[in-house]
Amino acid sequence: MFLLKIFAKVLLFFSGWKVIGQIPQTPKTVMVAAPHTSNWDFFYTMVIFSSLGIRIRFLGKKSLFKFPLGLLMRFFGGIPVDRSKSNNLVSAAAEIIRKSKKIILLVPVEGTRSYTEGWKSGFYYIAQEANVPISLGFLDYARKEGGFFDDLFYPSGNYVEDLEKIQLYYKDIQGKYPEKSSLYQKFGKAVINPPK
Repeated sequence: MFLLKIFAKVLLFFSGWKVIGQIPQTPKTVMVAAPHTSNWDFFYTMVIFSSLGIRIRFLGKKSLFKFPLGLLMRFFGGIPVDRSKSNNLVSAAAEIIRKSKKIILLVPVEGTRSYTEGWKSGFYYIAQEANVPISLGFLDYARKEGGFFDDLFYPSGNYVEDLEKIQLYYKDIQGKYPEKSSLYQKFGKAVINPPK
């Protein structure tokens, strides 16, 4: 892990990227990952967390965990899931959090690199069911900065209001392909997926 940390720091230095903010000061959290517009998001996310010596967990579609890619996905903290079973996915993810002493579960809230109308609500309901705070991670390609906002959010039960507050943090954050981000398409008014 030490060598990976050093290698990641070197990669950040030569690529011109900086890490901004502090890792959330809580043992367990569901972390928003936004915006998500490129395959490069995974690379820079892994490099940033590796440079901090932190192993995250993340959910990925089962097809990505076939050999040989699956070895790499699991090494970096991947958990294979069946996306077609969204209700089971929330419960399964919440159970993983409950059984962990310490965990950052990273969730790309747009759910796809292509343009989508709003965020997927799974991150919110995972945090609510596991009774853990939501933290906010970002990649800003315009500034070459990746990191974390300071605040933690505990789900109030009002998804619409909570989402509007959370999305405001991202109004000035630019993905690699901004036109693919629902946030970029609309700011002032949050694009909201209604709760299920």
